[in-house]
Amino acid sequence: ELCDNLRMTTIPQNAFQGMNNESLTLKLYKNGFEDIHSHAFNGTKLNQLILKDNKNLRRIHNDALRGATGPDVLDISSTALESLPSYGLEAIQVLNATSSYSLKRLPPLDKFSSLLEAVLTYPSHCCAFRNLRTEKKNSLLSIFDNFSKECESTMRKPTSEIFYRDDSYNTSLWSAEKNTYLFATDEEASPYSYSAIFDDSEMTGFDFEYDFCQPKILTCTPEPDAFNPCEDILGYSFLRVLIWFINILAIAGNFTVLLVLITSHYKLTVPRFLMCNLSFADFCMGLYLLLIASVDAQTSGQYYNHAIDWQTGSGCSTAGFFTVFASELSVYTLTVITIERWHTITYAMQLDRKLRLRHAVPIMLGGWIFSILIAVLPLLGVSSYMKVSICLPMDIETGLSQAYILLILVLNVVAFIVICACYIKIYIAVQNPELVAANKDTKVAKRMAILIFTDFTCMAPISFFAISAAFKVPLITVTNSKILLVLFYPVNSCANPFLYAIFTKAFRRDFFLLMSKLGCCKSRAELYRMNYFSAYTSNCKNGSSAAGPSKASQALLLLSALEK
Repeated sequence: ELCDNLRMTTIPQNAFQGMNNESLTLKLYKNGFEDIHSHAFNGTKLNQLILKDNKNLRRIHNDALRGATGPDVLDISSTALESLPSYGLEAIQVLNATSSYSLKRLPPLDKFSSLLEAVLTYPSHCCAFRNLRTEKKNSLLSIFDNFSKECESTMRKPTSEIFYRDDSYNTSLWSAEKNTYLFATDEEASPYSYSAIFDDSEMTGFDFEYDFCQPKILTCTPEPDAFNPCEDILGYSFLRVLIWFINILAIAGNFTVLLVLITSHYKLTVPRFLMCNLSFADFCMGLYLLLIASVDAQTSGQYYNHAIDWQTGSGCSTAGFFTVFASELSVYTLTVITIERWHTITYAMQLDRKLRLRHAVPIMLGGWIFSILIAVLPLLGVSSYMKVSICLPMDIETGLSQAYILLILVLNVVAFIVICACYIKIYIAVQNPELVAANKDTKVAKRMAILIFTDFTCMAPISFFAISAAFKVPLITVTNSKILLVLFYPVNSCANPFLYAIFTKAFRRDFFLLMSKLGCCKSRAELYRMNYFSAYTSNCKNGSSAAGPSKASQALLLLSALEK
């Protein structure tokens, strides 16, 4: 026993050589060890190696246990170790690594061939040991059918017909009629002879019932919880394929919209400005999906060894920030777009009440500040992105965190109600025969209605299950929620650029004009220029020849341009 010696910083080579050949229990706790050298325990026969509470112990050399027998028990709890040695783990039956927060990765599992009990720091590490059995004794059961048959007959025998092994371990637990034949050297004497398969040394000390009929299952704590089940980030194989398709579509579609709108030589109107904001928000959602898909591909099959680095590192925090910021900015922008559409159609003949760019900029600035603030709060301790592998703020342990989640959900529901109310008024307005621009308004309203209701139909399942989870009554598991994450959550980001921009005449015109600058599609671009000029001239003539309201004609021209 060696403890409470803070001046000892290393364990050198052959530090314990020359000690007796009996099994040793080395208690080396609460010292100042920082490093354990190669062959430090050379020549010893270790039963237990206790290294707990060495707060500064960061490294055990890969060959520190070379030349030693054992240990059966290794205790490295409350140390700063970042890895375990690659040699000498085969004999360990009990591993204690509680409060070892720097130990985020484990050696290959085949190194723990004798492990029966593990008490670790992180639940994800127990996923590595799930269903892992000791190599020598339990793998045999799956190879030989006769073992399982003999187990069944042994369990059916009354205790009076069973031989129990004595203190000298010379006999095993067998039925009386088979005890003298099972390990016979003459294979013809018994169908249960395995002398040709096992050496005598391999069978020494084996107890048939306890070594074969009751295989030892490795126990590991802490067990994975509902938020971090034993699975890869995406869980299902089909999601792993689908998420790549969705994130590439979202990134490519929204980047194209942003590029075309920013490079267009036409005047930046309020609808174009709002469309730029929406495309940027959806582009950020695509980046989130790309980050999740990339990490899932890199850690597939071994996420348990990367879970801690990922969920506690900057990568998950960045992904979480992107998705919350993108989601809230998208919902905010969609709400502003809907209100702007309603305002434009309702006051179509009152151009003095038209929403100008100088009004839209501060409105959207407020949306950006709000979205950034909501996305930053989990980084400051209000909820957390580290709770689950998909980096969503699902931590509701504290009242403040629960209030944060409920605030987001309530605001999204309010936004949905506002959008519904605006579109009801829009439909009522465009069906009024007194409005000059009724036909044009109907087309615009229908297109916008498809966009908005598609978005919120996709968000409805997520909002429903999230609200139930916020009240600590989850109706869906984290594993199944990943289906919502891929199939519903990002669909808006894929649909928005197509429904709101790419499928419109105005965007196609801007796109071909941009391509003509690059030397492509010049004839198609010239055709769009002629059509736009003809439509503009025709509308101007109709407006000037009308005996009535010139403002109505201007409103019709405005809405015609928006509809293209």
